[in-house]
Amino acid sequence: MSLRSLRLPLLSTLISVGCVSAPPQVEPPAPAAMATPTPDKAGAAEAGLTGPAAPVARKEPHVVELANGLKLVDEYHWMRRKDAPDVLDHLRAEDAYAEAMTAHLAPLREKLHEEMLGRLVETDVDVPYKDGDYLYYSRVEKGKQYPIHCRKAVKGGEAANEEILLDLNEIGKREKFVGLGPKSVSNDGSVLAYGIDTTGFRQFVLRFKDLRTGKELPERIERVTSVAFAKDGRTVFYTVEDPTTKRSHRLYRHRLGEEPAKDALVHDEKDERFRVHVHRSRSREIVFVNIESRITSEVRFVRADRPEGPLVTVEPREQGHEYSVEHRGKELLITTNSAATAGGAKPVNFRLVSAPLDRPGRASWKEVVPHRPGVMLEGADAFQGFTVLVEREDGVRHLRFMQGKQLSLDASHRVVLPEAVYSVWPGANPELGATSYRIGYESPITPETVYEYDPAKRSLTLRKRLEVPGGYDASRYEVRRVFATAKDGTKVPISVVARKGAAPDRKNPVHLYGYGSYGHSINMGFSSARISLLDRGVVSATAHVRGGGEMGKRWHEDGRMQKKMNTFTDFVAAAEALVAEGWADPRRIVIQGASAGGLLMGAVVNLRPDLFAGVVAEVPFVDVIHTMLDESLPLTVEEFEEWGNPKKPDELAMMLQYSPYDNIAPKAYPPVLVRTSYSDSQVMYWEPAKYVAKLRATKTDQNPVLLRIHLGAAGHGGLSGRYDKLRDTAFTYAWMLDRLGVKEP
Repeated sequence: MSLRSLRLPLLSTLISVGCVSAPPQVEPPAPAAMATPTPDKAGAAEAGLTGPAAPVARKEPHVVELANGLKLVDEYHWMRRKDAPDVLDHLRAEDAYAEAMTAHLAPLREKLHEEMLGRLVETDVDVPYKDGDYLYYSRVEKGKQYPIHCRKAVKGGEAANEEILLDLNEIGKREKFVGLGPKSVSNDGSVLAYGIDTTGFRQFVLRFKDLRTGKELPERIERVTSVAFAKDGRTVFYTVEDPTTKRSHRLYRHRLGEEPAKDALVHDEKDERFRVHVHRSRSREIVFVNIESRITSEVRFVRADRPEGPLVTVEPREQGHEYSVEHRGKELLITTNSAATAGGAKPVNFRLVSAPLDRPGRASWKEVVPHRPGVMLEGADAFQGFTVLVEREDGVRHLRFMQGKQLSLDASHRVVLPEAVYSVWPGANPELGATSYRIGYESPITPETVYEYDPAKRSLTLRKRLEVPGGYDASRYEVRRVFATAKDGTKVPISVVARKGAAPDRKNPVHLYGYGSYGHSINMGFSSARISLLDRGVVSATAHVRGGGEMGKRWHEDGRMQKKMNTFTDFVAAAEALVAEGWADPRRIVIQGASAGGLLMGAVVNLRPDLFAGVVAEVPFVDVIHTMLDESLPLTVEEFEEWGNPKKPDELAMMLQYSPYDNIAPKAYPPVLVRTSYSDSQVMYWEPAKYVAKLRATKTDQNPVLLRIHLGAAGHGGLSGRYDKLRDTAFTYAWMLDRLGVKEP
């Protein structure tokens, strides 16, 4: 599977939902001067009924010339001046206002926090997995924010001494944020390479630890994004990011003990759409280099026992061709969306081919699993005695096993799992000679579970299920799947979780979540925090809208670029379906999305603000045009293939249809809670800050718009410590429950 950064955990005329929104603030070319900005009335309006006055952001019109001579006026462009005193003062004022406006919820926040803490297993140990001579695992201890990464020697059995590889809590004693990035252990188990981010900006410093002595090695390498050891355990391949765009673009070879400044540059990727990632094969014989854009792949490799040898290209990049590679013995297994025959139709949902290691190109490819229109092949895991296909069908992921090296669907089988709606994923399976397969599993009502599957016996063994303290009983809840009908007749699945016995009587408060971008699927997993909503009678729903990958590759294609509006109208259709089928009180629906899901929130609330009682937009990508015009920002050029390039007139016109910031209109909006981090590297803080200021100044109602911002060390996912995250969740849940009108007993 691809390891890409995402905006990750979006009109002027809407025929489908019978709503016309105001056009974006775009001017045609004209010699006349810009109109003087009207005074901002929002602060006084919000203060009238809801408490303290909201911050009033000054307006400084900034004009950007667009394609076809259009001009885009941005009155809050000044907020991009990071670290400027006036910007910091404004952000502090916003956060203080959000705190003041939610002060009445402090008792509820505390109660929710205590509930969530009561369901947290504070001291716990993962199921160990074998890798060479050691059993690796991590554990957590009560009162500590971060996991402790450990191992034991296999030969010592249960009595073996524990070795602590990395205790993130020790770093946490001197840093306010601790993020663990790339991590790898040398073949002989003697050296650990690991990346640490202490700002939240996803900027990892690669360090090395001698596991025989416990001593840190002197090397420090900045901005590392991935790492892999060669067979000798002393040669290390790593990739680094561009300091401005954060694009992972260069591959280096390092020798332990030598100055990083002398490291050999192995590959420098010039095409700004592509990222570079390095990893070692399960066989340990190959070091793979994945070079990927959003819709195109190229894989190269070097023999792990010949680290100074040349990179071999499996198949040169071709626009729109995506593929990934696994190694086993003398062959490669390749998941590809290439056509099976010259001039044939390109498969939407991928197929599996094999190729000799010494002749890896397409001319040598032999098809072993054909393309299946209804089944998305997400990838393959190769072992000596079996092969695992990761598939997705009807919105649900499956694991298919083929015994031996003779790959055939006819002789394959899927693992039978106990529920109809669930999330399943490959666990830690580092050994090529393994006879069983580690599986991670959970569902909306089943806590995280570790299974061991024996494909020869077709037996599933439970190794561990996460304990949920506080008397959790899964039988008190149920999961349903309902469908909304989109404007073009497409059936959009919605996963619904509720207390057992909840009736579709149009009286239920509903929390509706969505994402819908990059082909990323929202798998239905377990959340112990969500129990606090369910136990208060809230129905929790997830809309699996187009733009995601739940229904295969076509689901993504039908929700990106020129078809992006499907994502937003699908979500509106989902909300309407929940009302029509009785699951939702039409006056009590709160919606939530993060990152590109925050774009979804901004777009749908512009389309249908009347549908929602409240909106939670976390690290929201809402200023689409300005961000995609700035090629110096992280992710911009790489994401032209997802959103479009506003320098191209046809793509600009499409983006202007939905860009949340540019479609804010003078009409009534529901209350909005926006959350962000000052150090976020994926959605810059100024996007949500500008959005809040413009929304507040433009809307015609008195509903509050709040911006909660982490001004200290925090990232795209917020704070890093597990206890800190609980308090953040409690804040958001308290606000949602208040908007839903859920009263405490």
